[in-house]
Amino acid sequence: MTTLLALDTATEACSVALLHDGQVLSHYEVIPRLHAQRLLPMIQTLLSEAGIVLSAVDALAFGRGPGAFTGVRIAVGVVQGLAFALERPVLPVSTLATIAQRAYREQGAEQVAVAIDARMDEVYWGCYRAQQGEMQLAGSEAVLPPEQVSLPRGSEGQWFGAGTGWGYGARLAVQPSASDATLLPHALDLLTLAGFAWQRGEAVEADQAQPIYLRDNVATPKAPR
Repeated sequence: MTTLLALDTATEACSVALLHDGQVLSHYEVIPRLHAQRLLPMIQTLLSEAGIVLSAVDALAFGRGPGAFTGVRIAVGVVQGLAFALERPVLPVSTLATIAQRAYREQGAEQVAVAIDARMDEVYWGCYRAQQGEMQLAGSEAVLPPEQVSLPRGSEGQWFGAGTGWGYGARLAVQPSASDATLLPHALDLLTLAGFAWQRGEAVEADQAQPIYLRDNVATPKAPR
Protein backbone atom coordinates (compact mmCIF):
# COMPACT_ATOMS: atom_id res chain seq x y z
CA MET A 1 0.00 0.00 0.00
CA THR A 2 1.10 3.56 -0.71
CA THR A 3 2.66 5.63 2.07
CA LEU A 4 2.28 9.39 1.63
CA LEU A 5 3.57 12.22 3.81
CA ALA A 6 1.93 15.65 3.55
CA LEU A 7 2.94 18.97 5.09
CA ASP A 8 1.65 22.52 5.00
CA THR A 9 3.11 25.79 6.32
CA ALA A 10 1.51 28.29 3.92
CA THR A 11 -0.49 30.16 6.59
CA GLU A 12 -0.47 30.62 10.38
CA ALA A 13 -1.16 26.88 10.67
CA CYS A 14 1.58 24.25 10.58
CA SER A 15 0.43 20.71 9.95
CA VAL A 16 1.61 17.29 8.84
CA ALA A 17 -0.30 14.15 7.87
CA LEU A 18 0.67 10.59 7.02
CA LEU A 19 -1.09 7.82 5.12
CA HIS A 20 0.36 4.39 5.93
CA ASP A 21 -1.22 0.95 5.70
CA GLY A 22 -4.54 2.59 4.97
CA GLN A 23 -4.43 4.55 8.24
CA VAL A 24 -4.15 8.32 8.52
CA LEU A 25 -2.33 10.24 11.27
CA SER A 26 -2.02 14.02 11.51
CA HIS A 27 -0.73 16.87 13.70
CA TYR A 28 -2.02 20.44 13.44
CA GLU A 29 -0.92 23.58 15.26
CA VAL A 30 -1.58 27.27 14.74
CA ILE A 31 1.89 28.68 15.44
CA PRO A 32 2.68 31.87 13.50
CA ARG A 33 6.42 32.36 12.81
CA LEU A 34 7.39 29.03 14.41
CA HIS A 35 6.98 26.76 11.39
CA ALA A 36 10.71 26.41 10.70
CA GLN A 37 11.37 25.20 14.25
CA ARG A 38 8.38 22.87 14.55
CA LEU A 39 7.95 21.25 11.14
CA LEU A 40 10.71 18.61 11.23
CA PRO A 41 9.97 17.57 14.86
CA MET A 42 6.28 17.21 13.92
CA ILE A 43 7.23 14.96 11.00
CA GLN A 44 9.45 12.83 13.23
CA THR A 45 6.70 12.49 15.84
CA LEU A 46 4.23 11.37 13.19
CA LEU A 47 6.63 8.76 11.79
CA SER A 48 7.30 7.47 15.31
CA GLU A 49 3.58 7.16 15.99
CA ALA A 50 3.18 5.16 12.77
CA GLY A 51 6.21 3.02 13.65
CA ILE A 52 7.99 3.67 10.36
CA VAL A 53 11.13 5.44 9.15
CA LEU A 54 11.20 8.24 6.60
CA SER A 55 12.53 5.96 3.86
CA ALA A 56 9.20 4.07 3.96
CA VAL A 57 7.48 7.08 2.40
CA ASP A 58 6.62 6.69 -1.30
CA ALA A 59 6.00 10.40 -2.02
CA LEU A 60 5.86 13.76 -0.26
CA ALA A 61 3.01 16.24 -0.69
CA PHE A 62 3.17 19.90 0.23
CA GLY A 63 1.15 23.11 0.19
CA ARG A 64 2.58 24.97 -2.82
CA GLY A 65 0.75 28.24 -2.10
CA PRO A 66 -0.56 30.77 -2.53
CA GLY A 67 0.03 31.92 1.01
CA ALA A 68 2.61 33.61 3.19
CA PHE A 69 5.86 33.99 1.25
CA THR A 70 8.09 32.67 4.06
CA GLY A 71 5.71 29.87 4.97
CA VAL A 72 5.47 28.55 1.42
CA ARG A 73 9.27 28.69 1.09
CA ILE A 74 9.68 26.63 4.27
CA ALA A 75 7.46 23.86 2.90
CA VAL A 76 9.23 23.85 -0.46
CA GLY A 77 12.67 23.79 1.15
CA VAL A 78 11.88 20.94 3.53
CA VAL A 79 10.12 18.84 0.89
CA GLN A 80 12.90 19.32 -1.65
CA GLY A 81 15.56 18.42 0.91
CA LEU A 82 13.76 15.24 1.98
CA ALA A 83 12.76 14.24 -1.56
CA PHE A 84 16.29 14.66 -2.93
CA ALA A 85 17.76 12.68 -0.03
CA LEU A 86 15.21 9.88 -0.35
CA GLU A 87 14.99 10.01 -4.15
CA ARG A 88 11.21 10.27 -3.92
CA PRO A 89 8.71 12.24 -6.04
CA VAL A 90 6.64 15.14 -4.77
CA LEU A 91 3.00 16.20 -5.06
CA PRO A 92 2.41 19.98 -5.06
CA VAL A 93 -1.09 20.88 -3.81
CA SER A 94 -2.85 24.25 -3.90
CA THR A 95 -3.35 25.94 -0.53
CA LEU A 96 -6.71 27.22 -1.72
CA ALA A 97 -7.81 23.72 -2.75
CA THR A 98 -6.72 22.39 0.64
CA ILE A 99 -8.96 24.91 2.43
CA ALA A 100 -11.84 23.98 0.12
CA GLN A 101 -11.29 20.31 0.91
CA ARG A 102 -11.39 21.10 4.63
CA ALA A 103 -14.70 22.95 4.19
CA TYR A 104 -16.02 19.89 2.36
CA ARG A 105 -14.83 17.56 5.13
CA GLU A 106 -16.03 19.64 8.07
CA GLN A 107 -19.06 21.47 6.65
CA GLY A 108 -20.18 19.18 3.85
CA ALA A 109 -19.89 22.16 1.49
CA GLU A 110 -19.84 21.02 -2.14
CA GLN A 111 -19.23 24.47 -3.63
CA VAL A 112 -16.59 26.53 -1.86
CA ALA A 113 -15.28 30.02 -2.59
CA VAL A 114 -11.88 30.30 -0.92
CA ALA A 115 -10.31 33.64 -0.02
CA ILE A 116 -6.99 34.06 1.82
CA ASP A 117 -5.95 37.51 3.02
CA ALA A 118 -3.04 38.37 0.71
CA ARG A 119 -2.21 41.69 2.45
CA MET A 120 -1.79 44.78 0.26
CA ASP A 121 -5.61 45.06 0.27
CA GLU A 122 -5.99 41.92 -1.87
CA VAL A 123 -7.11 38.31 -1.50
CA TYR A 124 -5.96 35.03 -3.01
CA TRP A 125 -9.14 33.66 -4.61
CA GLY A 126 -10.31 30.32 -5.99
CA CYS A 127 -13.65 28.53 -6.41
CA TYR A 128 -13.99 24.76 -6.04
CA ARG A 129 -16.63 22.12 -6.58
CA ALA A 130 -16.76 18.60 -5.15
CA GLN A 131 -16.30 15.84 -7.73
CA GLN A 132 -16.46 12.34 -6.23
CA GLY A 133 -15.03 13.55 -2.94
CA GLU A 134 -12.33 15.78 -4.44
CA MET A 135 -12.55 19.57 -4.49
CA GLN A 136 -11.66 20.64 -8.04
CA LEU A 137 -10.91 24.14 -9.30
CA ALA A 138 -13.67 25.88 -11.26
CA GLY A 139 -12.06 28.67 -13.26
CA SER A 140 -8.64 29.89 -12.13
CA GLU A 141 -6.84 31.01 -8.99
CA ALA A 142 -6.07 34.72 -8.75
CA VAL A 143 -4.92 37.53 -6.50
CA LEU A 144 -7.16 40.60 -6.68
CA PRO A 145 -8.98 43.25 -4.62
CA PRO A 146 -11.99 41.97 -2.62
CA GLU A 147 -14.34 44.03 -4.80
CA GLN A 148 -13.26 42.13 -7.94
CA VAL A 149 -13.83 38.51 -6.87
CA SER A 150 -16.48 36.50 -8.70
CA LEU A 151 -18.01 33.04 -8.93
CA PRO A 152 -17.54 30.85 -12.03
CA ARG A 153 -19.84 31.60 -14.97
CA GLY A 154 -23.22 29.94 -14.78
CA SER A 155 -22.88 29.19 -11.06
CA GLU A 156 -25.98 27.94 -9.32
CA GLY A 157 -26.83 26.78 -5.83
CA GLN A 158 -25.22 27.67 -2.54
CA TRP A 159 -21.58 28.60 -2.09
CA PHE A 160 -19.68 28.38 1.21
CA GLY A 161 -17.01 31.02 1.88
CA ALA A 162 -13.81 29.72 3.50
CA GLY A 163 -10.53 31.33 4.50
CA THR A 164 -9.14 34.44 6.17
CA GLY A 165 -10.01 36.63 3.19
CA TRP A 166 -13.65 36.48 4.27
CA GLY A 167 -12.64 38.86 7.03
CA TYR A 168 -13.11 41.56 4.38
CA GLY A 169 -16.85 40.97 4.77
CA ALA A 170 -19.12 43.15 2.67
CA ARG A 171 -16.19 44.36 0.54
CA LEU A 172 -16.12 40.97 -1.15
CA ALA A 173 -18.18 41.06 -4.34
CA VAL A 174 -19.60 37.58 -3.59
CA GLN A 175 -22.11 36.87 -0.82
CA PRO A 176 -22.03 33.19 0.21
CA SER A 177 -24.78 31.29 1.99
CA ALA A 178 -22.38 30.96 4.95
CA SER A 179 -18.69 31.55 5.59
CA ASP A 180 -15.86 30.78 8.02
CA ALA A 181 -12.99 33.28 8.05
CA THR A 182 -11.06 31.19 10.60
CA LEU A 183 -10.61 28.19 8.30
CA LEU A 184 -6.92 27.45 7.61
CA PRO A 185 -5.37 24.67 5.51
CA HIS A 186 -4.92 21.30 7.24
CA ALA A 187 -2.45 18.67 6.03
CA LEU A 188 -5.19 16.07 6.51
CA ASP A 189 -7.07 17.59 3.58
CA LEU A 190 -3.87 18.19 1.62
CA LEU A 191 -3.20 14.46 2.02
CA THR A 192 -6.65 13.65 0.59
CA LEU A 193 -6.00 15.80 -2.48
CA ALA A 194 -2.49 14.36 -2.85
CA GLY A 195 -3.99 10.87 -2.81
CA PHE A 196 -6.18 11.69 -5.82
CA ALA A 197 -3.19 13.26 -7.61
CA TRP A 198 -1.02 10.21 -6.83
CA GLN A 199 -3.62 7.85 -8.30
CA ARG A 200 -3.64 9.94 -11.49
CA GLY A 201 0.15 9.73 -11.75
CA GLU A 202 0.71 13.46 -11.17
CA ALA A 203 3.80 13.17 -8.93
CA VAL A 204 6.82 15.14 -10.16
CA GLU A 205 10.56 15.16 -9.49
CA ALA A 206 11.86 17.05 -6.45
CA ASP A 207 13.32 19.91 -8.48
CA GLN A 208 9.81 20.69 -9.71
CA ALA A 209 8.62 21.41 -6.17
CA GLN A 210 8.07 25.07 -6.87
CA PRO A 211 6.04 27.64 -4.93
CA ILE A 212 3.02 29.36 -6.46
CA TYR A 213 2.62 32.94 -5.25
CA LEU A 214 0.16 34.32 -7.86
CA ARG A 215 1.71 37.72 -7.19
CA ASP A 216 4.55 38.13 -9.72
CA ASN A 217 6.59 40.72 -7.84
CA VAL A 218 7.12 38.49 -4.80
CA ALA A 219 9.65 36.11 -6.34
CA THR A 220 13.26 37.16 -6.67
CA PRO A 221 14.57 36.62 -10.22
CA LYS A 222 17.42 34.17 -10.55
CA ALA A 223 20.80 35.73 -11.23
CA PRO A 224 22.13 35.02 -14.73
CA ARG A 225 24.82 32.36 -14.90
